[in-house]
Amino acid sequence: QGHLCVGGCDVVELAKEFGTPLYIFDEFTLHHKCREFKAEFTKRYPDTLVIYASKAFLNKALALIFKEEDLGLDVVSGGELSIARSANFPLDKVYFHGNNKTPEELELALNWGIGRVVVDNFYELELLSRLAKGKGIIQDILLRLTPGVDSHTHEYTTTGTLDSKFGFPLASGQAEEAVKRALSASNLNLLGFHFHLGSPIFETKPYELAIELVLRFTHEIKEEFGFQLTEFSVGGGFAVQYTLDSKVP
Repeated sequence: QGHLCVGGCDVVELAKEFGTPLYIFDEFTLHHKCREFKAEFTKRYPDTLVIYASKAFLNKALALIFKEEDLGLDVVSGGELSIARSANFPLDKVYFHGNNKTPEELELALNWGIGRVVVDNFYELELLSRLAKGKGIIQDILLRLTPGVDSHTHEYTTTGTLDSKFGFPLASGQAEEAVKRALSASNLNLLGFHFHLGSPIFETKPYELAIELVLRFTHEIKEEFGFQLTEFSVGGGFAVQYTLDSKVP
């Protein structure tokens, strides 16, 4: 009939039934992509957790799918955290990102036993330490580092350069100072580092360079503080194939 179909469903008929605008997700495709992504990483690095970025879109139905596929969740707000909890998503696999977490959101995360808080700045580091101490708990954290790598994507979605508003820059000494403060905080347990270069990224070279820089920093930190990294997150931002002639990682 010349109609677009998604998951075997005629979108014209869906629009008649549910109205527009209408978000349509194909459950089969979601399951397939989760398994495909996991397989590609785990066959190379068996101890890998693939984490879905909730900022792309999250509702309870999607959270249930990602739970079934044994993924982790990246949340950036109390609202996204609440959706994850409403789906009984295992909170030990939830990572709380963002450079503007409120005290109320951090308290919520601590009360619910979130797996990791990805600390973005010195203010948050001090605040989280104080809140965790007040509750008598030790919170696992990652530090978000800024490696100073240009991902060659749009300037509005580039997040890994030195002038980025996100994370602790390697070159300025802030990253080293953040490690020092995190290790001295008795109610924080530093597990490792995270970085994010931007999106969409159409080549692998920026990742290679950023990984090399962060691992070099990790070696220096081990020499100075005796800290042994146990978790390393290289972020996301992988481009999708928008056109037939576009090349993706």
